[in-house]
Amino acid sequence: MATSNKPTKTKRPVGKDKRVRGVRTQEQRTGVPSQVRRVWTGRSYPLGATWDGKGVNFALYAENATKVELCLFDTPDAEQESIRIPMPEQTDLVWHCYLPDVIPGQIYGYRVHGPYEPSQGHRFNPNKVLLDPYAKAIARRANWDDSLFGYEIGNSEEDLSFDSRNGAAYAPLAMVVDPAFTWGDDRRPNHPWNRTVIYEMHVRGFTKRHPEIQEAWQGTYMGLGSEPSINHLKNLGVNAVELLPVQYFPNDRHLIDKGLTNYWGYNTLGYFAPQSWFASESEGLDTVREFKTMVRNLHAADIEVILDVVYNHTAEGNQMGPTLSFRGIDNAAYYRLSPEDPRYYMDYTGCGNTFDMTNPRVLQLIMDSLRYWITEMHVDGFRFDLASTLARELHEVNKLGAFFDIIHQDPIISQCKLIAEPWDLGEGGYQVGNFPIGWSEWNGKYRDTVRSFWKGDGGVVSEFATRFCGSSDLYEWSSRRPHASINFITCHDGFNLNDLVSYNEKHNEANGEDGNDGADDNISWNCGVEGPTDDPQIIEFRERKKRSMLATLMFSQGVPMLLAGDEIGHTKHGNNNTYCQDNELTWLNWDLDERQQKLLNFTREVIRIWQSQPVLRRRRFFHGEAIEGSNAPDIAWLYPDGEEMDAEGWNTGFARSVGVILFGDSIDVDEHGEQISGDTLLLCFNGDQANPIDFTLPMTDESYPWELVLDTADQEAEVEVFPAESQYTVQPAALVMLRLKSPEDEKTVH
Repeated sequence: MATSNKPTKTKRPVGKDKRVRGVRTQEQRTGVPSQVRRVWTGRSYPLGATWDGKGVNFALYAENATKVELCLFDTPDAEQESIRIPMPEQTDLVWHCYLPDVIPGQIYGYRVHGPYEPSQGHRFNPNKVLLDPYAKAIARRANWDDSLFGYEIGNSEEDLSFDSRNGAAYAPLAMVVDPAFTWGDDRRPNHPWNRTVIYEMHVRGFTKRHPEIQEAWQGTYMGLGSEPSINHLKNLGVNAVELLPVQYFPNDRHLIDKGLTNYWGYNTLGYFAPQSWFASESEGLDTVREFKTMVRNLHAADIEVILDVVYNHTAEGNQMGPTLSFRGIDNAAYYRLSPEDPRYYMDYTGCGNTFDMTNPRVLQLIMDSLRYWITEMHVDGFRFDLASTLARELHEVNKLGAFFDIIHQDPIISQCKLIAEPWDLGEGGYQVGNFPIGWSEWNGKYRDTVRSFWKGDGGVVSEFATRFCGSSDLYEWSSRRPHASINFITCHDGFNLNDLVSYNEKHNEANGEDGNDGADDNISWNCGVEGPTDDPQIIEFRERKKRSMLATLMFSQGVPMLLAGDEIGHTKHGNNNTYCQDNELTWLNWDLDERQQKLLNFTREVIRIWQSQPVLRRRRFFHGEAIEGSNAPDIAWLYPDGEEMDAEGWNTGFARSVGVILFGDSIDVDEHGEQISGDTLLLCFNGDQANPIDFTLPMTDESYPWELVLDTADQEAEVEVFPAESQYTVQPAALVMLRLKSPEDEKTVH
């Protein structure tokens, strides 16, 4: 983490959290005098601060510490704790005490004593007040000052030096919570994977500019749980939201110094506390209740809540980072240190440090956190950032690592939705397809292949077909199903859909890194002009390509994930790494023009088609074999002339067009053992960017005609019926869907 080299004196805090309003003293808030007089031994379990209705038990794991002091604060703005309480007991490496005079609302932190020997991996510094790793609510976010660092900034010995300044006035502080909440008849939707549509979104970005959300709720949990937000999600057809990190993360100092913000939040510090930045009320207890209210409202609308979580590293960074929590509590216990020189950290994430998953107590913290968000906060699943890091027991990635073993046998965690980002920055870190049964994965190969096909690249038809069918090459070998593939074309990281067809190059100047950040290979094409244009032909071509990619996403086997804003043509003006942009680049603009409204209507329509067609939501892979009771296979890939593809066709480098029949007979059985059948669908893909292709509509055994369902080149196309063996012209960069008519249909063949 970048830091200033200019040493400063501890002074009265400036720039305090402006969201803290109506600050009350502890006695006003809780009725308890600040000088707590009764200290009992308490228990070593559960970890954290636990209110039992009579008092609060405090427990902190600090294996190598020699002394731990509990610090109680009267207000979030207090520059010093009102009382320090030496914790009297240590059991099983956990320091603990019980305070019968404390109730929810109490603000607290810790001072931990021990050796300051960076070369041995120890960085204890009792001058620093530390955040409880099990904090359930944040009373004060970190306010940056040099005194938050365990070493003297600017000292020639760097992190080997020792800083004796008191960091209490600036440190992040925890608050004791009462978990009581009126959930009513809240129930998790529990959507089957093959009926799930995920919408990846940022709480603040989605709600900040929504005109129908009251101003006080814009950018907040309450805004996301409000009627206007839910109406959009319901009308769109999604039934699961995947939230970018909402566990507490500080705003990185080096970003603040540049006038930027840790917007994405992939730098967690508090794994149990909801981020107070997204709360309409800043009191820690109110933040917890507000998050729960959001979940309850989304559940009432049959929408699941999936959290993007970052358990692979923390916000404390490398050896030059601050001492905010884990580093000061027990650096050698919580982090993977270099075996050659424990002064340094193993860094598999590119963020400075890596959690030590070989330590059972670190594993316990992660499992306790996951269970807490499921049982207390009622969330429905998790997407694990850089999940390969969690599997590293020694150095190599081991899919049977302790982390996955524990989750697999956990009766609570194993029953929710588990999604891996299946890569990290370490050796052998790209693990798409190698996660255990019970896990789904962000399928980066799907993203890259679909982008290449609709960009017009040749030689990808074979892989495109494989990705469209659910990527059986990646998942079937381990007895996993198509839902193991989370299909996406865009996500928060990289170009969004509008920019994918509008820019050849990234434009990240606003990030202040001279364009060195963000991916260089985006598999994008600007369609002839870099950025915005008034050329109507280019505009229409871009819109067609967006529609074709959205339709491909929804019609592919697997679980579709849509990026928030893609359905309304949101642009980030070519910035493919908006991790630090809290502004119009990332806030969705809901003032839609005609073109954006048409794209929204189209997205709703393709999701509606997906919902209505069982053959698009299969639970098992296609095998190209005859369906039981029928001579027809379950799938057939076609040349544009209507003939079935052969090996030579798959290996033709210039091929950019292909058709596929998805047969709708006896697709599957439902939970009652009844056969599921649906329409037989024909999809024609023309990845050529300049030339239309005449597709011959195939003759099936029944010789039934084909009815047009969708043409991405003509959003206003009327429903028509075409006889078998007739031709349909598919425009450049277009996708066409037709369904096989049955004799019962009333329409007449044209």
